[in-house]
Amino acid sequence: MTDRLISCDDHMDLSQLPADLWTTRLPASLLDRAPHVEERDGQAVWVCDGKVWGRWDGKPPATGSAQPIKPLYNAFDRAGIHDASARRPAVAELRLADMDRDGVATQVIFGPIFQISTDDPVLRAACYRVYNDWLLDFCKAAPDRLIGLPMLPETPEGALAELERVRAKGGVRQVNLMIANVNPKLDDPAWEPLWQALEESGIILSWHITVFVGKPGDRVAGKAASVFENTKFFLANFLEPFVDLFAWGILERHPRLRMVMAEAGTGWLPWLVQELDYRHWRLWEAKEFWADKGGSALETKPSELFKRQIYATFQEDHVAMSLIPFFGDGHLLWASDYPHPDSVWPNSREAIERQMRHLSPEIRRKLTHDNAAALYALGGA
Repeated sequence: MTDRLISCDDHMDLSQLPADLWTTRLPASLLDRAPHVEERDGQAVWVCDGKVWGRWDGKPPATGSAQPIKPLYNAFDRAGIHDASARRPAVAELRLADMDRDGVATQVIFGPIFQISTDDPVLRAACYRVYNDWLLDFCKAAPDRLIGLPMLPETPEGALAELERVRAKGGVRQVNLMIANVNPKLDDPAWEPLWQALEESGIILSWHITVFVGKPGDRVAGKAASVFENTKFFLANFLEPFVDLFAWGILERHPRLRMVMAEAGTGWLPWLVQELDYRHWRLWEAKEFWADKGGSALETKPSELFKRQIYATFQEDHVAMSLIPFFGDGHLLWASDYPHPDSVWPNSREAIERQMRHLSPEIRRKLTHDNAAALYALGGA
């Protein structure tokens, strides 16, 4: 294992962002609806169009009889850091210090995974633009250590427009599309210009699990089952769009399109790719039949496309360690998930040792450093 790690899935959460992020940056036509921080029941929270998005950590909760939004136990609790008002992930100096504490040279930074939740597509796209500009400026503090991922709106036209806008700024290595929210689905030809632009630019596309917060009246609220709810979201987020990449020829038509699946799990992928290979074989076994129906351009085996173009992140994943021959050691990317409750920060080295002790030093270095360094062209990391 290298002395310095590269983590390929970390976060900048809504609770950490500057309170005036949108109130000072949205266009004048949307300022009266800008997400902003209010104090409700003794807790500072983000509010947009009257809807509470979630807590803001820049102000400690009031004491007394108020019942503030209870934060999740997170990596900072584990590390013995209890001053949430410092907003460490959104202060470059503090974030870099946290990385140094964990031996991490570079972080790939994903944005809020559920909280920018307005249903108005115009306001949502504008909020993404503001966040993206702020994040790219934030990462200028250490460009080879902080790799921020702009968020793309979930429509073909919006995604393409934002990709081209941030691309013009320079320095963008990867963008993120919340695949669970896209409309229309990926089989629609309207997405084709986005695939072309990504391929031509060399910018990597990523999908990250989207978390849908339960409501107080949900049947799992307050029960142990609520802890397992996110497990259901993995396949619900990824299964259908993943198959569409192959079934509709997206990867085959765009051989230079690279994709990272972040926090998607790994164990389900070998079976699914095997199943896709089998269906592909049946397609070509019955070639004469399909030729009568207009033919098919799906010539390359899905497993070959997968190993050529798909990357996957993992945190502490013993199943993934047994699947290295399937993925090829160049396409698995270690991550710490800082600062989320699921994170292994600040104990990443212990987590790596637990799952990789049986691997050779060369493979361990690839998983924790070299694969990411090659993907993101981090020659000096």
